[in-house]
Amino acid sequence: MKRAVIVLFGCLLLSSCADDDFFQHDALASKEELSEKAAAGPDSTWVILGRHYDRSGFYRFFWGDHNRQLWTTPVQLPIFHLDSLHGGMRVVKKGGGYQTTSFHLQDKQGRLYAFRSIDKDPKEVVNPFWQGTFVTNILRDQTSAANPFGALVVPPLAKAAGVYHTNPKLYYVAADDTLFGEYSRQIQGKVFMLEEKYETTADITPAFAPDVIGFAESEDALRKRFQGNVYRFNQQAFARARLLDLLIGDWDRHKGQWDWAVTAQGADTVYTPIPKDRDQVFIKMKDGVIPFIATSKLLARKFHTFDHDFSDVGAYMINAAFMDERLLNQLSLQDWQRIAADMQRQLTDNVIEVAVKQLPPPIYRLIGQELAANLKSRRDLLPKAAARMYELLAKKVTIPGSDAEEDFRVNRLNDEEVQVTVSRHHQPEKQLYDRTFNRSETEEIILHGLAGDDESILTGKVNQSILVKIYGGLGEDEMADSSAVSGWKKYTYIFDTDRGNDIYLGSEAKDKTTSDVRVHAYDREGN
Repeated sequence: MKRAVIVLFGCLLLSSCADDDFFQHDALASKEELSEKAAAGPDSTWVILGRHYDRSGFYRFFWGDHNRQLWTTPVQLPIFHLDSLHGGMRVVKKGGGYQTTSFHLQDKQGRLYAFRSIDKDPKEVVNPFWQGTFVTNILRDQTSAANPFGALVVPPLAKAAGVYHTNPKLYYVAADDTLFGEYSRQIQGKVFMLEEKYETTADITPAFAPDVIGFAESEDALRKRFQGNVYRFNQQAFARARLLDLLIGDWDRHKGQWDWAVTAQGADTVYTPIPKDRDQVFIKMKDGVIPFIATSKLLARKFHTFDHDFSDVGAYMINAAFMDERLLNQLSLQDWQRIAADMQRQLTDNVIEVAVKQLPPPIYRLIGQELAANLKSRRDLLPKAAARMYELLAKKVTIPGSDAEEDFRVNRLNDEEVQVTVSRHHQPEKQLYDRTFNRSETEEIILHGLAGDDESILTGKVNQSILVKIYGGLGEDEMADSSAVSGWKKYTYIFDTDRGNDIYLGSEAKDKTTSDVRVHAYDREGN
C-alpha cells in the first residue's frame, strides 16, 4: 500500500512540472514535424492541435494514452479569414466560456456563429486554492482524452437520424491575424471551431422544417413551459436526439448544450431540440492506471470511454439528468423502441462510413476504420440501449404542470397499471399528458401543480399499486382521493400548505400538508 501511495505521489509531482505556458504554442507545424507532408495551399496550412499532450511512455502509463496521438498528428486546415468568410464576418461579442476562448460572430446575412478554441484550459473552473498547482495541470492534461475532430463526424449521422444539427468546421488563425482587434492576441496561432448559432429568423436555413418560425435557448424555453400550458417540448424528437447522444458517446448534455427550433401548432408553441457543442464525443478515458480507477462506477463514471458497446448507459445520463427527467416523462417503452428501430434503419453502413470520412485524412488513417466499426456496433445495439434508458427514467417519474390551471387525473386501473392524464380547459381545451405506468417499472409518480388553481382526482380500487405523490403548488387547489389499495400502507401522499386548499383525503391518502411554504418548491431552472 505504501509503495502504491509513493508511486501515485510521484505521478502527481511529475504532473506538476508542466509549464505555466501550457497552451502558449503556435499550432503551426514545423518542417521537422511535417516530415513528408505535402505543401499546403495559400488558404490552408498544416497544424498540430496540441503538441503539449505528447508525453513519455512512463507518464502515459499512469495518466493514459487517451487521444494524444490525434492531438499531436499534423493535419491540414483552412486559414480563418474574418473579413471574407461567408461574405465577411464581424465580432459581435466575446463569449463567456470558462475553459475555452470563444466569440460570437455574424455574417453579412445576419447569421450568427460561435467561434471557440479547440483546446481547453480548466483553470477558471478549479477551486482557487488549487489554481497554479498540479491539480490544474492534471486537468489540463486530461483534455487529451477528448477527440478534437469528433464533432466533424456528427452532422451526417444527425441528418440521417432525423436530428437537427450544427455544421462545425475547424480553422487555423494565423499568428499575425489582427482582424479581431483588441482580442487578436487571444486567437493568434490557434485552432478554432466555427459552428452555427440559432437565435434569430436570419438563422433559419433550408435544413429546418418549413414551419420553424424562430429559435429559443433552453432557459427561455423552460421558463415559458412552466409559466403556461400552451408551451411544450417535442419529447419524441428529444428522445431521438438523446439516442444519438448515446450512439456517439456524448456524455456532456446539460441544458446549455441545446438550442430549440420553435414551431406553432394551433394555439400551442412547440420546441424541437438542436444539439450543439459536441466537444465530448468519442472520448478515450479509461486507459492509464489513474484514469482507469477514476472513471469507475464508484467515482467519475460520466467520463465514459467510447467503444463498441453501451456498457453503462447511466453514465451518459448523469449530466443530462435535469433535462431527461422533464423532457422524457411521457414516452412509453414502445415509443423508445420504435424510435431506436427507425434510427437503426436510417444509420446505414454507408452513412456511417461517409460520416467518419469527414475526419482529416491523417486522422482517418489512424482511427477511421475502428471508429466506423464501433459506430456500427453501437447502432446495432441501439434498441437495447434505448430500453435501458427507458428503464432508468421510468423508476421515478415527475409530471409538472404549469402556472396556469390544470386538471390531474390518476386512475389505478388494476394491480399493475396506473394511468395519469393532465388536461387544460382553456386556450383551447386539450389533453396535455397521457401515460399508463406499470408497477414492475415505476416505483413513484410525482405530480407538481406549480401555480394556478389546479384539480387532482385519484380513483380506482386495487390490491397493489404505485406510490403517487401530489404537490399542489401555489394557488387554491382541489385534491380528492377516492382510490383504495389493499393493505396497511398508503399509496397517496398529498403535499401542500395547510390553508387555502380543498382537500379530501379518503382512506388512501396520507396528509403531508404543512405551514412551510417551501413545500411549493420545484426546480425549474436546474441551477
